[in-house]
Amino acid sequence: MINNSSNTGPTPKQKVGSSQPSDVSLKRKRGVFQKDLQHMMYGFGDDANPLPETVGLVEDIVVEYITDMVNKAQDVGSKRGKLLTEDFLYLIRKDMPKLRRCTELLSMHEELKQARKAFELDEEKLTTTAD
Repeated sequence: MINNSSNTGPTPKQKVGSSQPSDVSLKRKRGVFQKDLQHMMYGFGDDANPLPETVGLVEDIVVEYITDMVNKAQDVGSKRGKLLTEDFLYLIRKDMPKLRRCTELLSMHEELKQARKAFELDEEKLTTTAD
């Protein structure tokens, strides 16, 4: 009987023309989102100090979801040649709670950008009149 536990063969082939990297290059730094996820988990009712294994699992799920969404959005936007916010909105169009939350966050982002711009203009006027 041959032991195949130390399989040194090639990694699974990726689809031809796919924008996804091979499994070898999918290595990522783990724990990057650990603190943020701990705070979010606590905010949603978990313990203030959740088990590291739980945080690691949630991080894996979140990263996998984001990676999947980005790959799908790239497929949607590939005809244009660039990735737009609308590509993500298109992907979540049937999930109304997510769509509403995303549009709310995008709206708040735009408001903050306008407020920063107005603040910078006001600050420039104050510095030019003070000189």
